[in-house]
Amino acid sequence: MTRADLSKDPHAVAAMFDNVAEGYDRTNAVATMGLEKLVWRPATLAEIAPRKGMKILDLAAGTGASSVKLREAGAEVVSCDFSVGMLRVGKRNHPELDLIAGDALRLPFADGTFDVVTISWALRNVNDVTVALQEMLRVTRPGGRLIILEQSHPTWKPFRVVYLEYMMRAVPAVAKVVSSNPEAYEYLAESTRAWLPQEPLARTIEAAGWTRVHWANLTGGLVAIHRAVKPV
Repeated sequence: MTRADLSKDPHAVAAMFDNVAEGYDRTNAVATMGLEKLVWRPATLAEIAPRKGMKILDLAAGTGASSVKLREAGAEVVSCDFSVGMLRVGKRNHPELDLIAGDALRLPFADGTFDVVTISWALRNVNDVTVALQEMLRVTRPGGRLIILEQSHPTWKPFRVVYLEYMMRAVPAVAKVVSSNPEAYEYLAESTRAWLPQEPLARTIEAAGWTRVHWANLTGGLVAIHRAVKPV
């Protein structure tokens, strides 16, 4: 199966990402018109504020591109993803990274292992968002933080309409040129349209047991960074 439907069957989603692994970073750069690399990733890095000795779980790390900057700041980073294809590309490109295959619904880590858990553009792809958030809570130490970067809903309605049209039409068209599996990007566009707006996602995070939940819109709400703290 090359394209997962919105039931988010784990095996189908993993296979989809395996199929796009080789060109994933390149396709994202083109589809986001450089915003991912120039704006969204740096803002997320600043929110995480990695430093020497900090233990960070980079969940759904894909090819490890996001983990590299965390490691360069001196943090101890574990890069976890359930797509073996993504991890293979990551290991080839960044052999210094600690890459581990794992399911967000059953994380292979002990309780209270990490100071920060971060996940980017992947929470909307898990089969059970609440269970995934509870697993992230489990492996975070008391007082530790959660940082989520995810597609979101633009705050200005006319912009939201234009954006959704772009996601549904332009992104798959771009993927046909630069991706090894353009059908996957139709799924990713559909999953973006079906995803939770900022406030409902914040409530879902709180319901999973996290506290002090806030979010910051980036680029008019095209994406948002949600942050939360594990109770002490």
